[in-house]
Amino acid sequence: MFGNPSLITRIAIGKGVGFLVGLAGFILLPYFLPEADWRLRWGILFWYTTVGAIIGVFGVITYHPVLKLRLPWWFRAPLLGAWMNFVLVFFAYDVMAAMLVKVFGEGGVLSSPFWFAAEGAIVGLVIGYFATRFGGEGEETVGK
Repeated sequence: MFGNPSLITRIAIGKGVGFLVGLAGFILLPYFLPEADWRLRWGILFWYTTVGAIIGVFGVITYHPVLKLRLPWWFRAPLLGAWMNFVLVFFAYDVMAAMLVKVFGEGGVLSSPFWFAAEGAIVGLVIGYFATRFGGEGEETVGK
């Protein structure tokens, strides 16, 4: 399964690693925000699984045709992870702000919910590494 580059393998690895990150969030969220409801916990689990799938799919794109730049996995995956979490902050700003204020205090350096974009970059880097390591990248993954 891991011998030949494959888009399906990339997506499966991305979803698997994303699921593990989401599962950690699902389990640990009550410790950071005890009043969090089940919808938020399930949302985090599904969110990171979806982020993993998206990073897996984007492993096919290794070159930007307009900017004429190479897009190595260590640039592409954190960019996608950061962007997805940046968008997530807009949908759940109040809940994320409450959680970070509870953890870091009012006016703390890390109390802004937009720090989740940095967290998304780190998660994206991990997902991208495993997806590329075991699933390959680029054109070689298409059609297999």
